[in-house]
Amino acid sequence: MVTPSTCCRKSGEGCVCAAQAKCSCGAKAALHCTCAKAQTENEVKGPRCSCRARPAGECTCERAATENATPSGSLCSCGARPADACTCEKASDGGLLPTETDFTTRA
Repeated sequence: MVTPSTCCRKSGEGCVCAAQAKCSCGAKAALHCTCAKAQTENEVKGPRCSCRARPAGECTCERAATENATPSGSLCSCGARPADACTCEKASDGGLLPTETDFTTRA
């Protein structure tokens, strides 16, 4: 699994926060929702939380208090995250989600 550059890196085995992230109803893992909100819950576009499994400001892992706080200071181009923690499509690895592997640029 590709670990997002913004991951908390609590363990050497992938992104712990991404494993903890749940859909907004809390029943399923993020991006695997089966409730009435599945159509919107299973597709994340734009700025995301550090693990990239939830939209920015809607984090559900143990880092939610930090992740959901309004950023201040220097911001990334989308304005939703700190400049050094950009997670939108404009980030160098912004198109990757925790479950994706980029076979186009990695050997």
